[in-house]
Amino acid sequence: MKAEFHKGNRERLYAKLPEGSLLVMFSGEEITKTNDEYYPFFADRSFVYLTGLECKEAVLLAAKDAEGSVEERIYILPPDAFAERWTGVRVKPYEATEISGAEDIRSNEKFETDFRALANSGNYGHLYLDLFRINAKDIDRPAQRFLNYVQQQVPFFTIGNANALVRELRLIKQPCEIEALRQAEKITKAGIVAMMEASKPGMYEYQYKAEFDRALGQFGPKGPGFPSIISAGKNNFCIHYYSYQGQAQDGDMVLNDVGAQWDNLITDVSRGWPCNGKYSEKQKLLFNCALETSNHMFSIVKPGMEMKEVDAEIRRYNCEQLKQAGVLNSSDEIGTYMWHGGAHHIGYDVHDVVKTPEVIAPGMAFCIDVGIYHEEWGIGFRLEDNCLVTEDGCENLSGDIPRTIEDIEAVMN
Repeated sequence: MKAEFHKGNRERLYAKLPEGSLLVMFSGEEITKTNDEYYPFFADRSFVYLTGLECKEAVLLAAKDAEGSVEERIYILPPDAFAERWTGVRVKPYEATEISGAEDIRSNEKFETDFRALANSGNYGHLYLDLFRINAKDIDRPAQRFLNYVQQQVPFFTIGNANALVRELRLIKQPCEIEALRQAEKITKAGIVAMMEASKPGMYEYQYKAEFDRALGQFGPKGPGFPSIISAGKNNFCIHYYSYQGQAQDGDMVLNDVGAQWDNLITDVSRGWPCNGKYSEKQKLLFNCALETSNHMFSIVKPGMEMKEVDAEIRRYNCEQLKQAGVLNSSDEIGTYMWHGGAHHIGYDVHDVVKTPEVIAPGMAFCIDVGIYHEEWGIGFRLEDNCLVTEDGCENLSGDIPRTIEDIEAVMN
């Protein structure tokens, strides 16, 4: 992404702030794994969306005065020759400017002093922080810890949640984001096709994963956009499965829920195929129900449709397909075979952090995900594609990844 993209995102965010506001966004910190080892650092996605910077312990500070004028600064780790010898070169101020478009780059050692000066100036009554957390058991992130500091040291601020504002921005994808998604789809295709071509009875799940990772590794160092779900046989009945220990037996379905990233945009694609390259009659029956449902959804999604209707219609239509196929006797039984929702937004996160819309609009990108899990038959899979809403309909961004029985069998044989 170019600096203009990140600068534009910040400007749109600043426009949502009331006059007399401070905004503080953190990139995050490394988390200790064991002893002196850390988990790989993964920068806060909204921070990356606003700055393009993926370095640890960085801070964005913006001050919007009573006249609506905004002053912004980005704080990064200062140079440290000894630390950089061990853990790599740190981003330099001029590089931070080139990436983010922000001119005022300072050492993060100055952040607290600068913040206190602004806070105590009497010109600001609001403080916006990204206070998002999934549940109360989540570890405190820098924003939560900073809020505790503010409440003790400068407790006169009205606190606002910047996360709610960023969610509105991230909902509609800009042209450069859409192009990044298209490239990520091409990479995802390479990984999925590699698994299909290598597939055979007796292959272990970790071997499928190795094929996927190898293919993605030819396009850059980042690899998958999220932990890959790759399973076979009975393991397909664990929706989020990450063990990779199972072995595909002759006739087993292989399920994968995977995605590549490009320029920080992440795809989310699922395909299911028989490890031996030939669908059985029962596998064909269920797969075609999912395929017909998916095709139906791509034919009706368009601006103006209620977002909640995407999930609902996937469930309704797939239910009818399963009834016609003789799998279901009654719609009341659908929960036996459909275990999860059928649509979530994608973007900077695989389950993108966006404001859930009431009505679909152009530029939204979300999954059309049809899962069927028939435990009695031992067949579980999902067919998941990425839907881009256009001005008068939608486009299947992942439609070039083999998704019909004929195309999948052709690749595998």
